[in-house]
Amino acid sequence: MLRRDLLKLLPALPIAAAQSSHPPLKITNVKIIPTSGGARYRWIFVKIETSEPGLYGIGSAGNHYQTHAVIAALENHLKPWLIGKDPSRIEELWQSTHLKTYWRNGPVNNNVLSGMDMALWDIKGKRAGMPVYELLGGKVRDAVPCYDHAGGRDQEACVASAQKSLANGYRYVRIQLGGYGGGGFIPPGQGSRPEGGHTGPAFDEEMYVESVPKLFEYVRSKIGFEPKLCHDVHSHLSGMNAVEFCRRMQPLQMFFIEDVLPPEQLAWYRHIRQICTTPQAVGEVFSHPFEYMPLITERLIDFARCRVSAIGGITPAKKLAHHCEVFGARTAFQEGGENDPVNQLAAYHIDISSTAFGIQEENGFPDSVKEMMPGVAEIRKGYLYGNGKPGLGIDIDEKLAAKYPLQPITDGGPYRLDRALDGTVVKP
Repeated sequence: MLRRDLLKLLPALPIAAAQSSHPPLKITNVKIIPTSGGARYRWIFVKIETSEPGLYGIGSAGNHYQTHAVIAALENHLKPWLIGKDPSRIEELWQSTHLKTYWRNGPVNNNVLSGMDMALWDIKGKRAGMPVYELLGGKVRDAVPCYDHAGGRDQEACVASAQKSLANGYRYVRIQLGGYGGGGFIPPGQGSRPEGGHTGPAFDEEMYVESVPKLFEYVRSKIGFEPKLCHDVHSHLSGMNAVEFCRRMQPLQMFFIEDVLPPEQLAWYRHIRQICTTPQAVGEVFSHPFEYMPLITERLIDFARCRVSAIGGITPAKKLAHHCEVFGARTAFQEGGENDPVNQLAAYHIDISSTAFGIQEENGFPDSVKEMMPGVAEIRKGYLYGNGKPGLGIDIDEKLAAKYPLQPITDGGPYRLDRALDGTVVKP
């Protein structure tokens, strides 16, 4: 071989060696793992197995209210389509899966996307020998701050609950008066009601606007202004009542007010911005990116408040974080008591690697879940910690998961809805 031919060959040798050390992967199987987790959860996990022995990924496709619809979509539509494809092509597979249903977006489609997407990122990290956050650019903070949940039936109980959170190391606390809508309910049987109609607790917007700001005035008088306080309206207000509520909350220096309006009334956020500077966290029930994108680009909200598994996984969530960074908004990824440890860790990897991070909702799990899913994230003194293992850092014991099957959903599993005095449904 001539010397010049050898020199031409040398630059290609490292590339050829790298390619031979990582042969092309294929997806060989997709397992759908539903489980109650030893409690009353309705969790759906996706396990994607590959042609590399022992290499697989875990993703969350959880949907507490349309559980069996998601399972059917995964089993009958995603699984047969995904087998044989290259799991390293995350972006291509996400886009193809998003579009192959023709009618895109929506909660069920997004849960299917999420289960696949998280599992693919888990595979990518394991194959690279790195936690997913390293693939997203590496840590920009030492741990992920979380807010705690506090509340009670009256003002004194709310103060005591908040003080307990602070004593446990939390700096950020969300306070609810008697649950969602608390402070705005007319007791059962009271008030002017139609004959033979709704007899249970009845939500009243004006009562809510009066009572909740007074609660936070009292809380601030007891614990001061150093703690960062949040409150979730849960979309219960409308129009000018939402504007007036936010105006009254401004002197209380809230960290954020969450979902003061339902997603059908987003134009009112412009009026809120014109009246006050109370920070707005929005988007828990969003399923389409164009719901929150205009709110961010027009700087009408301060926090994108969505669940990673509800918008399609890590791929769209990291893009959302970049979008927030450009326009000065922050992320506040949602958990909720029915959420699972895989989704929590997916949020963690984005949180810890993003400068657009704002806050993370806390979530804890019983011992049965920690046994079933080695690698569950830990919360210590108000901070969420992963374990630094490659991929998402979590696994699932399929035998244990099978011992905790989904419980029968005899009533269809609806979200519990509040009602007004005349029986009208209040938007959650």
